[in-house]
Amino acid sequence: MPMSEAFKQRLLPVLPEIIQHYGTPLRIFDEQGIRDEARNLKAIFQDPIFRFQEFYAVKAWPNHPVIARLMYQEQGFGFDCSSPSELISMRWHDVPSSHLMLTSNNTPDELFRLATTEGDCILNLDDITMIDRVPKFPELICFRYNPGKRRGGTDFIGNPVDSKYGVPHHDIVKAYRRAIGRGAERFGLHTMIISNELRCSYMVETVRMLLDVIEMVSAKLGIQFEFINIGGGVGIPYRPTERPFNLSGLAAEAGKLLYQFKEKHGYSPRLFIECGRLMTGPHAVLIAKVIQRAVKYHKFIGVDTCTLAANPRPAIYPTAYHHIDILDSDCRIKEGKRELVNVHGSLCENNDYFAWRRVLPLAEVGDYMMQHDNGAHAPAMCSNYNGWLRIPELLFGSNSVALIRRGETMDDLFATLNYEEDILKLN
Repeated sequence: MPMSEAFKQRLLPVLPEIIQHYGTPLRIFDEQGIRDEARNLKAIFQDPIFRFQEFYAVKAWPNHPVIARLMYQEQGFGFDCSSPSELISMRWHDVPSSHLMLTSNNTPDELFRLATTEGDCILNLDDITMIDRVPKFPELICFRYNPGKRRGGTDFIGNPVDSKYGVPHHDIVKAYRRAIGRGAERFGLHTMIISNELRCSYMVETVRMLLDVIEMVSAKLGIQFEFINIGGGVGIPYRPTERPFNLSGLAAEAGKLLYQFKEKHGYSPRLFIECGRLMTGPHAVLIAKVIQRAVKYHKFIGVDTCTLAANPRPAIYPTAYHHIDILDSDCRIKEGKRELVNVHGSLCENNDYFAWRRVLPLAEVGDYMMQHDNGAHAPAMCSNYNGWLRIPELLFGSNSVALIRRGETMDDLFATLNYEEDILKLN
């Protein structure tokens, strides 16, 4: 959602000093906002029926030292990993295996080895064919469930029936039966079939769906489930006119379903969730300097970075929207005269727009674009396309600003070209 008033009031008075020291472009994270978000999530799911656990989706913001400190060391949250580097980095920061979940797809053997033979993280398998490929099968196993036509999807993640993710409904009992054959004795069930969802009712139905599935599997195989994991998918209101996701409503309705399940079966599974976007998404802004005004068939405002190096979401997803404020050279929010413009970067591509056909205050060269909701996926999806360098990241604290990821340099960009020549001579 557009940055909180508290963040705005704390940041804008000192933003000129920050820009003078670090330059632009840069992304600034609000430490207090992230802390408050984590505490709020934990408080909302405090009912003992949940025995709640958040597994922060590392893919949302892979700044590993910072999220390890803010999420695990302070709140006891876990981490959902999907690649070798995410898993390794969390272990570097002493996150125990019980707080690590591997949710991957098309998983290479090396990743299975990292997950199971170098510390048993919670293994969340994406397909029934993976069961025989796990070298050291764990006692606790989870499967990602794909309901197919039973549920709908979104533009961001697609419809379940067309998705590469998850064990289809007709294979789910078989998957657990084969896992038992390999030694599994403890069980969880996961799903993630939607992304950036703002309807509380949809996520409530996801809880209901998973409880129905574990009831079916339990009846057929005589097993109990330790947890259900409703995945990520909880959205944030990128547009000022959108309403925030009703977390309290989700907790209330999910609690009712879990109590009903317990009354019927004598036990209830724990509730896990993998919020990434919700935890950090609203709590960062992108600051870029206006370096050009141009009038062609439309009005164009050029800034000193590009989407793929700073925030690829608007370029990748046609429906993605990020709210923008125009700041004057003293970092005051501009009001007054407005115009219909396109805000763009320097890519040699025609989708390089931070905003397309947006009515904004008049932006002059030397002003700044402040783009909201840059705390999740925006920093993680950046690339060096066209050779542009990824931007610095700052953590804005109560009385200091810390550089938590420096901007890339040309040396970084060319580092993989500096290798000893390796030539395979063929017969």
